[in-house]
Amino acid sequence: MAKRKNANKMLSLLGDNITAYPSSPETAKLETFPNPNPARPYVIHIVSPEFTSLCPITKQPDFATIEITYIPRKRCIESKALKLYLFSFRNTGMFFEAVTNKILDDLVKAVAPQWMEVRGIFNRRGGIDFTVTAAHGKK
Repeated sequence: MAKRKNANKMLSLLGDNITAYPSSPETAKLETFPNPNPARPYVIHIVSPEFTSLCPITKQPDFATIEITYIPRKRCIESKALKLYLFSFRNTGMFFEAVTNKILDDLVKAVAPQWMEVRGIFNRRGGIDFTVTAAHGKK
């Protein structure tokens, strides 16, 4: 099957028939595309309910729903690249707080939004629920 032509040459992952999963967030490629309506402030809300990372001490998996909400400026996050980026945490040992803040820092670097919030809603551990919220800019 031939690789689908991509209208935006900067999106190398979208339409690729072979998916290479990055081994860590540092090796993942966060691709973006031009905001189709940069003159209008609007909110993008993304929910990833199958996020997994590792506890850095026990190496046991931590499961979470990651919610990303942002007001774009010039660039938007491409969904397949985001999926692969989030998948790259699967073998990464980090505490909940570090995971949430790393995702925010990497996404802010990629798209320079007007405002962004990343919320990690982590599954119960030891009878305690954890939700970590990190934000950038002004809504």
